[in-house]
Amino acid sequence: MKIIFSKKCLEYGYGHIESPERIIKAYEILKENGYEFIEPEPAREEDILKVHDISYIKLLKEGLIEDEDTPAYPNIYEYARLAAGGAILAAKINGFSLMRPPGHHAGRKGIALGAPTRGFCYLNNIAIAVKYLNKPTLILDLDGHHGNGTQEIFFGDPNVIYISLHKHPLYPGTGLYSEANCYNYPLDYGEEKYIKTLKKALEKIDMNKIEVIAVSIGFDTFIGDIASLGLNEKSFEEIGKILSSLNKPIFFVLEGGYIGENIGKGIIALLKYF
Repeated sequence: MKIIFSKKCLEYGYGHIESPERIIKAYEILKENGYEFIEPEPAREEDILKVHDISYIKLLKEGLIEDEDTPAYPNIYEYARLAAGGAILAAKINGFSLMRPPGHHAGRKGIALGAPTRGFCYLNNIAIAVKYLNKPTLILDLDGHHGNGTQEIFFGDPNVIYISLHKHPLYPGTGLYSEANCYNYPLDYGEEKYIKTLKKALEKIDMNKIEVIAVSIGFDTFIGDIASLGLNEKSFEEIGKILSSLNKPIFFVLEGGYIGENIGKGIIALLKYF
């Protein structure tokens, strides 16, 4: 599987927990292991506006959107466009987008479902990619935090099923129950429970109605990270094996994970069967 990456995504945010350093280390590990990298183009605004309100985009362009987690960095809209473009390219070629900023907390107007902040996210990358494809899609959110923005955007959408496995209690405090087309699995610490829950969640889905699987993948579930659920390299290898057995076109978009070495090793383990 090819990796979508641009060094431009490293140009901002040093000193923040959602930092370039986490991507740099992952990139180095993947490069050492012979992975092929492809440069993305920024997402077109017409594709962004299929997901986000124009009023929010206007404020984002002007640098008027900021909270304690999600600063108004100079030119952040352009960096966010590039990350969204990375997700679209991953969707087109069944690849892995190793880009930042992440996206799954960003709702139509930014903050989603009453969360306190946008959680490092500006544009919802995976939502933009799924809308671009416009196919019956299973969105599988395997970040340690609930993807409140993605749920808000696709709630009730007959073309999309959303599944999230996430730690509870934890930011953003959403995803405590399932409703409509959104299936939420709040979890406490434990690798065995996590893998069993993932299998059971997928068994409930009629995969005959699904054409594409879109995965919001976070490595903050690794042992020692901020949303740890006790996962390790072997866990991600098992997750990859489960997903590859579904025999559907699939793409991955990076969300969280704040230890670069774990991201790199986790991606290699996850993609072993692809």
